[in-house]
Amino acid sequence: MSAYLAFTRSSFHSQLAYRNEVWANIFGKLVQVVARVAIWQAAYAGVGAIAVEGVSLQQMVTYALLGGAVMGATRPERIIGEIGRSLKTGDIAVWLLKPLSYPLYLFANECGSFFYRLMTQVIPTITFTALFYGMLPPASLFHALMFIAFWALSFTLLFLMSALFGLIAFWLMTSFSLDWILGALLQLFSGLLVPFWFFPEPLATIARHLPFAWVVYYPNAVYLGRLSAADIWFHLGLGLAWAGLFLFGVLWLWRSASTRITVQGG
Repeated sequence: MSAYLAFTRSSFHSQLAYRNEVWANIFGKLVQVVARVAIWQAAYAGVGAIAVEGVSLQQMVTYALLGGAVMGATRPERIIGEIGRSLKTGDIAVWLLKPLSYPLYLFANECGSFFYRLMTQVIPTITFTALFYGMLPPASLFHALMFIAFWALSFTLLFLMSALFGLIAFWLMTSFSLDWILGALLQLFSGLLVPFWFFPEPLATIARHLPFAWVVYYPNAVYLGRLSAADIWFHLGLGLAWAGLFLFGVLWLWRSASTRITVQGG
């Protein structure tokens, strides 16, 4: 376990070497969040309603700010790209000689990057935009605590999805386009761009049961109090089940990929 903690610390400190990029990243996040908020302000002004489908403009502004925070702290393309580079350079074969787990190394590495982005990008961006636009507090202390739990689940699921897509590169021999495919699925089915409240049926029902919904939609819905206590516990359990399924998939793919490397390497 100490080895993986060392990987986490190393990843965090390596990010600190690029301090000049912090301001550029903050600016980029600000532009993204401001654009999302502006779109919803224009949409509500266009319909001339205080609330749409029971959702107020201030709730949508908060949703947009939180969506940027949840997604901004994790970079799926970085995880997939790391696997692709290791495969291309042949460094991946070294992990077969180490008494360590490659998937756990990737997770530890991403944890370090997550904490770095949380401190240098997400918190400053949310603080600034919340002061400028106004941000609703959690519906209750219970919802605030459960939001943290769902955010942790969101991070875990997003990592497992990224690792799963990245490991497919062992059969394609390239990670090209895999990050784009996952990104497209997340944009549409995570609720990042449009919450499922505004989806037509039966697409809304389908989207609520897909694993991508636990990345953005459910953490935000919990924060805003859109789910009852019973629904929160139910969807937390369902999200954990999805995480378990993806974990099994990642471990199975890595085992199959290891065998493939060994056979091809003689």
